[in-house]
Amino acid sequence: MKKRLLALLLAGAMVFALAACGDKPSEGGQSPAPGTDSSTPATTPATPDDAGQSPAPSGAGIAAADLKIGLVMIGEENDNGYNYNHMVGMEEALANCGLSKDQLVIKRNVGEDAGCTTAIQECIDAGAQIIFCNSFGHEQFMIPLAEENPDIQFCHATGYQASQTENTNDHNYFTKIFEARYLAGIAAGLKAKEINNPKLGYVGAFPFAEVVSGFTAFYLGAKSVYPEVTMEVQYTNSWSDAALEAQVAKALIDNGCGVISQHSDTTAPATTAQNAGAFQVGYNADMIDAAPEASLVSARVDWGVYYTFALNCMMNGEEIPTDWCQGFKDGAVYLSRLNEAIIAPGTQEAIEAAEKKFMEEDFHVFSGPLNGYEFDSSTGDKVADWSLSEGDFYDESGEASAPSFCWIIDGITNTIK
Repeated sequence: MKKRLLALLLAGAMVFALAACGDKPSEGGQSPAPGTDSSTPATTPATPDDAGQSPAPSGAGIAAADLKIGLVMIGEENDNGYNYNHMVGMEEALANCGLSKDQLVIKRNVGEDAGCTTAIQECIDAGAQIIFCNSFGHEQFMIPLAEENPDIQFCHATGYQASQTENTNDHNYFTKIFEARYLAGIAAGLKAKEINNPKLGYVGAFPFAEVVSGFTAFYLGAKSVYPEVTMEVQYTNSWSDAALEAQVAKALIDNGCGVISQHSDTTAPATTAQNAGAFQVGYNADMIDAAPEASLVSARVDWGVYYTFALNCMMNGEEIPTDWCQGFKDGAVYLSRLNEAIIAPGTQEAIEAAEKKFMEEDFHVFSGPLNGYEFDSSTGDKVADWSLSEGDFYDESGEASAPSFCWIIDGITNTIK
């Protein structure tokens, strides 16, 4: 029977992730894709899991017609990426809850500076009873305003500080995207096996916990179907820079990687892979239209699950969890359509078998035995050895919504320039 990793390790996970992997920059840039994805699951009201539940009261229920919502975004909703997906999720939630877009106050292109305070205050002045901020750096500006406005609920994506404040109206939310990355890794691993090239590549934005957690899950998914795989990771140090993403993708392919993936904002890795005769796995949107000869599948987030849940809480007078995080089983993460023209034989069946584990079993992506090391995020140098024993697992997002796995495991080359 699997044992939960030591409580001390989990309790210190977020502190470690930020100290060992560095301060995490804006999460305002997640992979885009052209067009829409017909495989998006229907969004239904969700209930919180057991991750970091220190619920804060949302007060008396608010009639649907009287509810006003604020949405503060790092970019534009038409960016075909991170902000677009948040906007799609919010529109799903409005429809699910019988609300009008007229009840939504949107603040676009809000940076991680004093302008964020202004944007949030404008939502407050417009009468918003619940305000969502979608970038990591927004949190420091949200918390003081939450303290000043205890009757308003403040919800922040990708952050970690809600449980550390005395405010009962601070909330963090994220998804178990690492589960979808694991599934996408299966498609990558089988393709790598088919082309007889065990070297994978990964275009990372920054060497921080969310990216490390994601690429480790992707690698473990690939390794589950092709044990011989290794993986090289290089970084752009930007969430969204098409030129840099293309440059890093090309470098990985030139280094012998036959299948690449990404935690970055543009379709450049997909088109670069196609131009180079390699294959690619995307993130946050279907990239097949951009690179039909290269893109196998994408790992995706459905933000509508959380937005529907939080808005229903407001209308029903129910508590919003301090930390909320859901995954594949709840429909919060999923895979886009498979590119049937180029996936390896047996891909659909292998993914379905893994999906069944998430649905029916107590399956943990980060399960031992694993060996690796803690690293310096500025140099990539090893700081200390790390290991996870057989039968143990690292409960990613089990104690807090934000990812915290930040070790480099055997088989992965972590290149920081």
